[in-house]
Amino acid sequence: MEKPNINPALILAIGVAAVSTSAILVKVSTAPAEVIAFYRLLFSVLIMLPFFILKYVSELKHITKQDWSLSIVSGIFLAFHFILWFESLNLTSVASSTVLVTLQPLFAFLGTYLFFKERFSVKALFAGGVAITGSVIISWGDFRISGSAFMGDILALVACALITIYLMFGQSVRKRVSLVAYTFIVYAVSTVTLFIYVLFSGEALHPYPTSDWLYFLLLALIPTLLGHTLLNWSVKWLSTSTISVAILFEPVGATILAYYLIGEKVLWTQVIGGLIVIAGISAFLLDKRMAAIRLQKENPLQ
Repeated sequence: MEKPNINPALILAIGVAAVSTSAILVKVSTAPAEVIAFYRLLFSVLIMLPFFILKYVSELKHITKQDWSLSIVSGIFLAFHFILWFESLNLTSVASSTVLVTLQPLFAFLGTYLFFKERFSVKALFAGGVAITGSVIISWGDFRISGSAFMGDILALVACALITIYLMFGQSVRKRVSLVAYTFIVYAVSTVTLFIYVLFSGEALHPYPTSDWLYFLLLALIPTLLGHTLLNWSVKWLSTSTISVAILFEPVGATILAYYLIGEKVLWTQVIGGLIVIAGISAFLLDKRMAAIRLQKENPLQ
C-alpha cells in the first residue's frame, strides 16, 4: 500500500482532539440539548449537501429498501443519542459524561453476545468488569454530589447504548453503501427527527445569542465533519483496534479542555474511575484484537 504524505498517527491525534471539543461546545451553549443537537446536524447536512449532490446523489437509486430502512432507524437512534448525551452534560461534568460514553465497546460486544452468541475469553470478561467498576466509581462520586449529577451519568450510559445500536446498524449498511452517502442520509434523518422532537418539546428554535450560533456551527465543523472525517481517513492506514483505543482518549482531552476553558473541577472519583474505565476498555479491545489474530492464523483462507 502506498504510504501517505502525512503521518497517520498525527492525523488520528488531530481527529481525537477535534471530537474532544464536542462536550465543551455543548457545555458553553445556552440552548436546550435538543436544539443544540438539531442545529449541529442541520449545519452538518447543509455543509455536506453541495459535495453530496455533485458526487454521490446518483447512488441513492441503487440503495435497497432494506438499507433505506436500516439507515432511517440509524438516524433516529443517532438523534436520541445526541439529545440524551447533551442533556447529560447539563446535569453532570464533562469528565463523567464523556468517560461513560466511552463504554461503547462493551455495549457493542454485549450486543454481539445477545444477538450472535459471540463468546468472550476470561481476560475479556475481566477487562469488561474492570471498566464497569470504573464507571461505578464515577457514578458513586457524582451521586454523593447530587441526584442530578447521578441522573446525568445515567443519561450518558443510555446515550452510549443508543450510539452502539446506531453503529451496529451502520456496519451492516456500510458494506453496500459508500461512507459519504450513508453519512448524509443518517444525518438528514437525524435532522428531521430532531426538528420534530423540538417542535413537540415546545422549545424555541430561535432567537439565541450570537455566541450560540457560533457554537452550533463549530459543532458541525470541528467534532462532526473534521473529527469524524479524519478518524474515517485513518482507518485506511491504521488498524481499527488502534483507532478504538485512541478514541478512548477523547474524555481525557475533553476533561483538560473543560478544566482550562470553563474552569470545571475534576473530582478524585472521576480521575480514578476514568483511568480504570480507559484501562479496562483498552485491555478489552486488546484481547479482542489478539483473538482475531489467532483466529486468522488458524483459518488463513477465511
